[in-house]
Amino acid sequence: MIRLDIIADYACPWCYLGKAMLDRALEAHPSHPFTVEWHPYQIDPSVPPEGMDRLEYMAARFGDVASITRVHEPLLAMAETAGVQFNLPAITRTPNTLNAHRLTHWAALEGRQAAMVSALYRAYWREGQDIGDTATLTKIAVQAGMDESLTARLLAGEADRDLTLQRIAHSRSRGVTSVPTFIIADRHALMGAQEPALWAQVIQEVTQGLSQPDEAPE
Repeated sequence: MIRLDIIADYACPWCYLGKAMLDRALEAHPSHPFTVEWHPYQIDPSVPPEGMDRLEYMAARFGDVASITRVHEPLLAMAETAGVQFNLPAITRTPNTLNAHRLTHWAALEGRQAAMVSALYRAYWREGQDIGDTATLTKIAVQAGMDESLTARLLAGEADRDLTLQRIAHSRSRGVTSVPTFIIADRHALMGAQEPALWAQVIQEVTQGLSQPDEAPE
């Protein structure tokens, strides 16, 4: 198997789109050689722990409604072409995603990382849930098969907070400045949301590379 590391943030719409398109490619190629591991990132760690009103946040970053609309146009155009649904009007809060990443770390320890990642992206970008809210995160964790009381207790404390921040800092130290970033076999990096056709090509090339016999020594 070939390791596919994905550095992403739940508050990043391109990460959700990139995940959806990768999922389609992997589903279309069930014999793909990848084992997927997700890694945390925060595109805006300055968001307060309680989050912010979505409209106020977007206005502070991009200006008036027309500017915000222009920012979303390429995203929504690509999503429509790919058949990926966004429900932007449902989103009322911009979350601080640190707790969501802590939750993903605990899910990974239980072998539930993939389910948790999918649940969190769906909750935010399609259902408009506040994934910075600990009660909401606990409910999502239960849906992904995790223990409710344990999850609530962990989220209420500081468990693995420093570890998560260190992992984010490590990605930045490696030169990751935008997400999603896909790293194949710790050697090759793909930046940004990639269409299923490109992933199909990558899968084919990697699979062919694995099937090539080693050259005999002279």
